[in-house]
Amino acid sequence: MWLEENRKDSTAEMGWPPTQSTIDSGIKLEKRKDADADGDGDGDGDGDMGIWDRSRDEDQNGTPPSSQPDSISSVIPGWFSEISPMWPGEAHSLKVEKILFRGNSDYQDVMVFQSSTYGKVLVLDGVIQLTERDECAYQEMIAHLPLCSISNPTKVSKQFFPDVAVGFEDPRVTLHIGDGVALLKAVPEGTYDVIIVDSSDPIGPAQELFEKPFFESAARAVRPGGVVCTQAESIWLHMHIIEDIVTNCRQVFKGSVNYAWTTVPTYPSGVIGFMLCSTEGPAVDFKHPINSIDVNDINKSRGPMRFYNSEIHTAAFCLPS
Repeated sequence: MWLEENRKDSTAEMGWPPTQSTIDSGIKLEKRKDADADGDGDGDGDGDMGIWDRSRDEDQNGTPPSSQPDSISSVIPGWFSEISPMWPGEAHSLKVEKILFRGNSDYQDVMVFQSSTYGKVLVLDGVIQLTERDECAYQEMIAHLPLCSISNPTKVSKQFFPDVAVGFEDPRVTLHIGDGVALLKAVPEGTYDVIIVDSSDPIGPAQELFEKPFFESAARAVRPGGVVCTQAESIWLHMHIIEDIVTNCRQVFKGSVNYAWTTVPTYPSGVIGFMLCSTEGPAVDFKHPINSIDVNDINKSRGPMRFYNSEIHTAAFCLPS
């Protein structure tokens, strides 16, 4: 089971309202529709990148929508810069060739752009979620670290990222689109072998996925000796968040609780972590995979891995002093 959680929370839970300076600066993601930033004179918006006035999404009282986090990531002519209170004092920038899509879902601001160095880039609420160039380092690790640690697991944006979404076409996949938290609460106890939680950062809609009640629901939903793997932030930026996750998981999961990490150049600090937990039951040794899936193992892998192998699996659990 793979959960991607998009939920509206109250404005208080999301930290709104932001500071007045954030609202006044009005810097966010947008392709300017009222300017010809690419200088081609056509005003068609191809490659036109400018500043998005946040007030366009405020109501008549000046209140920002509850689905918007306190983020001021921006697109200035030619560049996307990711700026957030989650990583204060720093920013990561990518050169933009063309904005491919810009819109709002019921839950998030969405943008896809073509970068000059990392291929197509998906941005949600001002935060980079994946790029074509380095998504393998995250997707392969968050999937294979848990799936290769237990015996025979069985229950487990298409237009612009078809290689990422290819799994949806697998006949073994049942896709649920909606509230993942509610789904977990509703399924019978012990339904799944593995739950993989690919969440965004713990602000706004995803906050609930980092709290103890959610981990309790996940633990109930997996079988004895089942595994839950969740995105667990950066050791360089979010040790306080990681410590809270470890505390909650050790209270809930009575098997193993381990932290692993990988390198993803386009994520803040260049690294991202995973929390792997097992319920009481058959022992799970996360550090030594029992299901070996390697680049040339065509009997077990439908396609070659670009990043994951058994050696890097074990190395992912080696932590700094």
